[in-house]
Amino acid sequence: MNEYDSNRILDLFKKIGYTRTENISETNCYVLNTCHIREKATDKVYHDVGRLKKEFRNKKKPILLVTGCVAQAEGEEMLKKESYIDGVFGPQSYHKIPKIINKIEIEKSRVNSTEFDVIEKFDNLNLIKTKCSKISSFLTIQEGCDKFCHFCVVPYTRGPEYSRSNNEILSEARQLIDAGAKEITLLGQNVNAYNSKNFLLSDLICALNEMSGLERIRYTTSHPKDMTDDLIDVHKNCKKLMPLVHLPVQSGSSKILKLMNRKHNIDDYLNTIKKLKDKNPSIKFSSDFIIGYPGETEEDFKLTLALLDEIDFINSYSFIFSPRPGTPASKLKNIDKKITKKRLISFQKKSEEIIKNYHQELLNKKVEVLFENSINKDGKYFGRDKHANAVMVQSSQDLTGKIFDVKITNFNQNTLFGEISL
Repeated sequence: MNEYDSNRILDLFKKIGYTRTENISETNCYVLNTCHIREKATDKVYHDVGRLKKEFRNKKKPILLVTGCVAQAEGEEMLKKESYIDGVFGPQSYHKIPKIINKIEIEKSRVNSTEFDVIEKFDNLNLIKTKCSKISSFLTIQEGCDKFCHFCVVPYTRGPEYSRSNNEILSEARQLIDAGAKEITLLGQNVNAYNSKNFLLSDLICALNEMSGLERIRYTTSHPKDMTDDLIDVHKNCKKLMPLVHLPVQSGSSKILKLMNRKHNIDDYLNTIKKLKDKNPSIKFSSDFIIGYPGETEEDFKLTLALLDEIDFINSYSFIFSPRPGTPASKLKNIDKKITKKRLISFQKKSEEIIKNYHQELLNKKVEVLFENSINKDGKYFGRDKHANAVMVQSSQDLTGKIFDVKITNFNQNTLFGEISL
């Protein structure tokens, strides 16, 4: 979602005469788009500010803006802590960029714009044609979350659930396709909670499935509680919907899920997995895991490892519990860091073994790959198969935007390597 937001922010800057530069020394305005999901991501903000101060020590200072969830959560505090920052604006305020820049440039004042006004934001963005389209493009359809998981800061930084109108989304999708997109990933903090006047995510996927020029559809991130039967059904009926579901479980222990306020247990989760597999046996799964949540015992952790074995996630994103200020879990007693680190290493080792075995099974088999771009001038091309596995091939022909069957000949932990017959 931050990549989507960054692209829309760039569209807004273009409207007021700015162009993007890859050369930091040429920068007149520097924008940091931030994440608040873990403490490490927040720390990076101040590290980046420090690097910028060093770069411009003997030059004219650029305008420095901080946006995203850190800005929303710590706006006033950031302005007090770091005088080098000229303005902060939250995820629901970036449509105000022209006014913010004008206030900084003309009035020479610092700006804090962290209001929650998601409707006004998208009303403004709908007037600006998106120009940042890629072969595989992102499209935000929903923001915010009403689940209030005890570890999660999203409801406080992104606000309550809001769904854009289906007409807005389909119009933007058409723009992306006309600009060259072959694949669209629908985004939301809780994307399967999408509901615009009873037009659901399943309806949206079916509408996109009929759009000419679009080859692939994906969506992320889902909450298990909102994986409804109508959405499960489209995995059988919509051929453009890719057979990969990212379904964060967070823990393999129902006890820990209850402590997290996740509103589902392991039996619910496994039942959803079964329903999806029954509709489409080719579906595979990826998930998120929090290791060392307060109250997690060794037995709870073993249940998480057992879940890995049971489902064979082709990707598992795992993190040690990071208390976020203002959340209920931030008040709980943390587990000893040595224990959580040991558990994380154990978890990731098992996860990597599962992925390695999965990649091993793909050797000498053909996968259908949509190529997104060339890697360098040596004729290496990057794409993804239906399950979003990264695939690299060598070719003298431009493969960008095209779909080919690729025979897998080698792999490493993150990438499949193959060859195509043209």
